[in-house]
Amino acid sequence: MNMFPELGEVIRVLTLADYNTRVVMLGALLLGLASGVIGCFTLLRKRALVGDAASHATLPGIALAFIFMTLGGGDGKSLPGLLLGASVAGVAGMGTILAIRHATRLKEDAALGIVLSVYFGLGMALLGVIQKMKLGHAAGLESFIYGKTASMLAADAWLIAGMATVILLATLFLFKELAILCFDQEFAGSQGYPVRMLDAALMGLIVLTVVTGLQAVGLILIIALLIIPPAAARFWTDNLRVMLVLSALMGALSGVLGAAISALIPRMPAGAIIVVVAGVFFCVSMIFGKARGLLRRWLHMNRLRWKTAGQHVIRTLYEWEEQRGTAMPLADLQVSRSWSRGFLKRVLRRVQRDGWIRPMTDGVLRLTEDGKRRAAEIVRNHRLWEEYLIQYAEVAPHHVDRNADQIEHVLGEALVAHLEELHVGRMAGHVVPPSPHPIDLPAQGGAGRRRRAEDG
Repeated sequence: MNMFPELGEVIRVLTLADYNTRVVMLGALLLGLASGVIGCFTLLRKRALVGDAASHATLPGIALAFIFMTLGGGDGKSLPGLLLGASVAGVAGMGTILAIRHATRLKEDAALGIVLSVYFGLGMALLGVIQKMKLGHAAGLESFIYGKTASMLAADAWLIAGMATVILLATLFLFKELAILCFDQEFAGSQGYPVRMLDAALMGLIVLTVVTGLQAVGLILIIALLIIPPAAARFWTDNLRVMLVLSALMGALSGVLGAAISALIPRMPAGAIIVVVAGVFFCVSMIFGKARGLLRRWLHMNRLRWKTAGQHVIRTLYEWEEQRGTAMPLADLQVSRSWSRGFLKRVLRRVQRDGWIRPMTDGVLRLTEDGKRRAAEIVRNHRLWEEYLIQYAEVAPHHVDRNADQIEHVLGEALVAHLEELHVGRMAGHVVPPSPHPIDLPAQGGAGRRRRAEDG
């Protein structure tokens, strides 16, 4: 059997030529969209695993519904009855979590673990009871655990569409309240918002999503759709509205692409492939995300490292000239900063490119006029912060230099102005205040004590 699909099969799937393909892809799209939206609030609420607990809590409800319907002479596998049982059990699980959290000293992670394990264990025990019943058998109930996306019916797709509509409308109606609840629960309570009711409403929406998604991806994998798209969207933005849109798009695309891949490649379970596609979105977002991606963070830290190193260089040159009245030799700068020769050369090239130092002649470094002005600002901020640490944090003068070494690069204008007000006496007549401690520079010619090599 050829593992890879033919071009005609690909076109047939992409054009939604088959009825079953249309049903499955539409259902998966709507489920991913709804899960991505409500998952954003659970992620920001730091309750990402609530969905996991809710999904596992539905299993005993499914089993009990099957038992009661079978003993009552009905069809034990009636989907509405099974989903009703799952809903009741899911709500009971969420209620148990809230009760444990509010009535005991246990933290929420412990409550989640208790509910998840106990309810799921009860469900597995009830499935064992069903296997021994003479009136029915549990064949087919495992689809609620593992899902059966590929065999989704039109009724399932319409059910998911209804659930998605309810979630989107509830999110639109309660957006402000849920946003405040997620970001600052105490503030929400102080403003008169019914925090517990909002909490219960959020958990109710989670249960609705889980119960509806049982048929598509199963109770084990539905949690992935509640967590992965919101987590991926978080790497791209800090705006909640944008995050909701991105999460919904990623969830929807995960559903569509996962269902399409499953339709094209034989024996590929659709639910699992949907989750794998969502995982790919997460990995790409984690690396390339505009707001919090690893690549952006690395580039930012790299730029900050070179910027900090360059400012350390011109501050050292400024203090040398301040103390000795002459330009600083390159050998003494290397001793002062304790950097490797290669790193120092790269820093000097960048500083020269910024126009802060002149081209080196006779092994001596000289600041340009722009470099002197910039260095004076850096030294001024450094010494203001040193004075603050000495007076208000009671840091010893001979220890304060290293503490202020990194802060000088990030002091804002408002904080600098406040520091100037605190040290108005020392600022009198000085553009740059005098150092509150002896400046640690090497002796002329490169001898002397080295600084610690923490900068490079």
